[in-house]
Amino acid sequence: MQYLPLALVSALVLVLHAAGVVAAIHALMHTRTPQGAVAWVFGLVLLPYFTLLPYLFLGSKRFTGYAELHHSRLARLRQLDDPAQRALAAQYPPHAGAQRYQAISKMLGVPFLSGHRLRLLVNGKASFDAIFEAIAGAEHYVLVQFFIIHDDELGRRLQAALLERAAAGVRVHVLYDGVGSHELPASYDAILRAGGVQIHRFATRRWRNRFQLNFRNHRKVVVVDGWRGFVGGLNVGDEYLGLKPPLAPWRDTHMELQGPAVADLQLAFDENWHWITGEPLALLPPRAGEGHATSLIAATGPADAQETCSLFFVQAIHAARHRLWLATPYLVPDSAVNAALQLAVFRGVDVRILIPAIADHRTVFLASSLNAHEAVRAGIRVFRYQPGFTHQKVLLIDDDTAAVGSMNLDNRSLRLNFEITALNIDTMFASEVEQMLKADFAQAIEIDASEYGRLHYLYRVLIHVARLFSPVL
Repeated sequence: MQYLPLALVSALVLVLHAAGVVAAIHALMHTRTPQGAVAWVFGLVLLPYFTLLPYLFLGSKRFTGYAELHHSRLARLRQLDDPAQRALAAQYPPHAGAQRYQAISKMLGVPFLSGHRLRLLVNGKASFDAIFEAIAGAEHYVLVQFFIIHDDELGRRLQAALLERAAAGVRVHVLYDGVGSHELPASYDAILRAGGVQIHRFATRRWRNRFQLNFRNHRKVVVVDGWRGFVGGLNVGDEYLGLKPPLAPWRDTHMELQGPAVADLQLAFDENWHWITGEPLALLPPRAGEGHATSLIAATGPADAQETCSLFFVQAIHAARHRLWLATPYLVPDSAVNAALQLAVFRGVDVRILIPAIADHRTVFLASSLNAHEAVRAGIRVFRYQPGFTHQKVLLIDDDTAAVGSMNLDNRSLRLNFEITALNIDTMFASEVEQMLKADFAQAIEIDASEYGRLHYLYRVLIHVARLFSPVL
């Protein structure tokens, strides 16, 4: 058996440490949080043998071109003082309650507009029945974007629905995330392309995007003819219909909106499409909605100058006066969101959080468990949903505001992924969300403040260790 000469081994070690120092400087300059920067710097300097390769795919933020496109489109399309925007706001004046969230509007450059018809879609069957019905009625175009598309029964139903519309002369555009949909076979795309559907994998960086685990496109968007829009937590797969134990029954929420904010929903899709294809889409303006709800589409992501998803949650929580109910599959908030939740308790707000009782990602579940116990000690009521896995991302504020979308309460949503949520001000819609969440809480068990002390000591160590990985969860 031959061994490498000592001089060659020494040279390799020296090169690895030099590369680690260079990568550590990059991490120091570009990592968004001090905690993340400290973790990467120490790991890269001291243990480059183990951290260099992960940093290549987890730490590097390489989508400057996308950021430039994003900022230029914001400057051109989303100025609140633009005459066209002011005319739109005059035509669809927002509810007075929108003033509490004006910081979100200014941050994103997107106006609150009234004139929306909203429909709450509880669970997968209701959501996909509505989506397929809308697609079947498409006359001009269909825009479809999901984080995950599986080549299973539901995925093939979507494929057939899109092929049918493409055969009828309707323009069909599909985006999916390369990592989220890593199991999707090439044949799925090929069948759609052969039938006239334009389909692409979303990428922030071309050659290595499939291995870049950060900066994924987690949005779930469907727009039909520019006037029917769908957004929420569901992806395309049989598990989202509750057909795959042990996570079944799967609990999730989507919504449909009709009205002027659909323009911002499809513009978010168009920005992604423009980046991938180099060509913007020809889009129709939304029809006037047959309703009175005020809505805003909050499209957030790591290309923004600020951490817009985290700030969205912070401002929404600060706006709560007497009630804040939150449903999330992952409870791994950053310090800003955590502080906002605790301050809400001190203001006398009824803060409740619904989380799963079973795990789909073990490390995230363990970290969420520790955060849940600490939240309970801070006066926040936390409930574990019992029938199955709850994946919904829903926020209910007071008696008039409800948000439904793709934003999880974890670092990936808050800083690393592209997300989208509809923030709606309407007492009737909020009442529907209230009744839905009441039914969910009724099937949940509240975490007792003394429960942490009853946990086995080794399990307590385990959940503390799991939370150390919060920056990448």
